[in-house]
Amino acid sequence: MVAKVLLTDEAAQWLRRLTGMHGPLMFHQSGGCCDGSAPMCYPDGEFRTGSADVHLGDLVVDGVEKPIAFWMSANQYEYWKHTQLIVDVVKGRGSGFSVEAPEGIRFLIRSRLFTDQESAELGLL
Repeated sequence: MVAKVLLTDEAAQWLRRLTGMHGPLMFHQSGGCCDGSAPMCYPDGEFRTGSADVHLGDLVVDGVEKPIAFWMSANQYEYWKHTQLIVDVVKGRGSGFSVEAPEGIRFLIRSRLFTDQESAELGLL
């Protein structure tokens, strides 16, 4: 099965470190303006998800016991459902609500369109 969300090696390194500091983590991407359009990383369960959110998948990180759930608002998902999301990290300060903010880095999303074959496999066609 094609993964809807992946992460870079550098993002995985940071997630190992941040999990050591904060315990199990989760991501949510709301699609709001400014930092709201970036993925926010929270201690698992701190951000409450519901029927207005889509669970894109769980990120498995070597050295992290519990997979990291990645959620996106349903409205934002409608725009992004034909793309594979890749969680990456860059230097710079993001939102104060995301656990990486004090570390001088921020998570961001890179993406690529699914191929027709991948879209068919995911039931998007």
